Formats: sequence, C-alpha cells, structure tokens
Amino acid sequence: MSLATRNGTGSVDAPVNPPKVVRQRRVRPGLLGLAVLLIALGGLGSAFAVTSVRATGSYLAVARPVEVGRELSAADLITVQVAGGQGLRPVPAGRLDEVVGKRAAVTLVPGTLLTLGQVTDDPLLGPDQQQIALGLKTAQVPARQLHPGDKVLLVSTPDRSNTGDPAAAGTRFPATVIDMVSPANDDKVLYLALPTRDVPAVVALTAQARIAVVLTEAA
Repeated sequence: MSLATRNGTGSVDAPVNPPKVVRQRRVRPGLLGLAVLLIALGGLGSAFAVTSVRATGSYLAVARPVEVGRELSAADLITVQVAGGQGLRPVPAGRLDEVVGKRAAVTLVPGTLLTLGQVTDDPLLGPDQQQIALGLKTAQVPARQLHPGDKVLLVSTPDRSNTGDPAAAGTRFPATVIDMVSPANDDKVLYLALPTRDVPAVVALTAQARIAVVLTEAA
C-alpha cells in the first residue's frame, strides 16, 4: 500500500497489518448431545419437583377420639388437604361412605390420617368371647408393641400364700389382642378378647397381680 504526499514527491510505501485469522473450534457431536441431554434432564427434574410440591389430595383424618371396637360415623372424620402424600396411603376423602359404619381396629387419635388398616368389618369379639383390660408395667409386656390380632397366652403365677390353689400350677388362658395403649404414666393397657368361661378366673388373678402375658403368634 502507498501513500501520496502533499509536495508531490511521490508515494511512500506504508506498512500493512496482516488480517487476523480467527480459528473456529470444532464442536464434538458427543459433547453437544451430552449438553442437550443434561438440559433436558434438568428441565424434567424441575418440573417433577414443582409437581411434587404442588400436588395435593383430599384425605380423611380423625376428628375426635374413637375407641377400639366402636363404629365410625361421619362426625368422627374430617377432610384435609395433604401435599406430597405418596407412600402414606391414607383413605381418600371420596371413600368416606366406605369407612363409615366400620369398626375401629385400633384406637384412633385426633389429627392423624385414617388408613384402611385401622378399620375393619370383622367383629372384634367372636362368639362366646368377652373383652377385658389388663394394666401392665412396661417390663411385663412381651413385645415393644402388641397389635390387634396378636395371639397371647395368659399364664397364672403361683400364689405364695396358698400352695393348695389349683391356679398355682400355671393355668393357661388363650386370648387375642384387640388393642394396646400407653397412658401418660408410661404403663400399658392391654385389651383382650377372652373366652367367656375364662373371664372370672383371669379377672381374679389380675386383681392379685398373678398374670403373666406370653406372645405366641404375631398377626
């Protein structure tokens, strides 16, 4: 390249800067595909998280205390909205008619969600059975928690004051657990279904603190 001067002395060559060449990076198809996949997965994850948080359902909850064995009424239950309730398996509010009239298989506590395992159509007491309650210390319970349907054996313990008592030999009384609750003093109250013929003897032995409970079969 040349430049013209004002005095007409001719042109003078001037240095010319070479043009810059920008190298283009080649994008590997594998990396591009991985980036697209990560973006897609991120979008799906965000959508799932938002859906899980926002998804709510109407379920049945216990409105007031219901003793074991009592029939449920509509007034015993309320409808609550639960978000992300997967895995809890509460009873949907639309199934209210299915549970009203069933018996409580366990003691129902207000503020808890109702599940189908807490209600039953089966009679809690069979033919020729009666219900009794045993007050036990924690150390006298054969398991951390007894459940409805568990089979237990009530065994009489010896009466030291009367060696001629026939019950001193260890009389056994089979029974079925209806429920077990823990009062505020941390003792246990065990509700049992017992053959009617055994009730008088068991009540008498309980009054003398001469009953031991043995778990024979878990429900």
